[in-house]
Amino acid sequence: MTVRNVAQTFCGLLCVVLSLAGCQVLPPEQSGASATSIGSLSALELKEIDHLLELINQRLAVAEKVAQAKWNSGAPIDDPLRERKILADLAAGMHDAPEADRSFALRFFQAQFDAGKIIQRDMHAQWQKQQHSPFAQPPDLARDIRPELDRLTPLLIDTLHRVRPLLMQAEVRDYLAARSLQLIALHDGNIDAARDEAVSILLQP
Repeated sequence: MTVRNVAQTFCGLLCVVLSLAGCQVLPPEQSGASATSIGSLSALELKEIDHLLELINQRLAVAEKVAQAKWNSGAPIDDPLRERKILADLAAGMHDAPEADRSFALRFFQAQFDAGKIIQRDMHAQWQKQQHSPFAQPPDLARDIRPELDRLTPLLIDTLHRVRPLLMQAEVRDYLAARSLQLIALHDGNIDAARDEAVSILLQP
């Protein structure tokens, strides 16, 4: 089941519950703002989930810049050596964390790498079809892109640490799937596939 399927099911169930309760509140995907509370989840917890999704969205936006830089340079989209270095640095920085938390964080970031590459590949395929010329002022990987990724990484780690305990609840995973359709959007490339990849680990019980 895709993120969109889960989200549609969640929104449908939420509408039924709200209707039975006599409320006129739109589900998160339609309202444009996080709900004040859902089930046992507080407004603060919902805000944390939204913040994690917003950070994921920001990281995917960087993938579009990476695609431009690599289109001009001809560098391959796959960069396993750099991915391994980033994951090794993450693991070293979390050496005091429990093994389960460290493993989860590494799998989460691998999913972000893979999601970004989905967008890059799709954009390159479009440009190849269009016979797109090199960009006049492409972003520079070292100067423009990596500092932005370095800024996002600790924010993602910190927010993931706070959200992870909530993910054991099915209602949290359903809410996250629904909100991801709104908060992870407006990118070039195959955003549906990239979104599914980016949040896949968060939806696993």
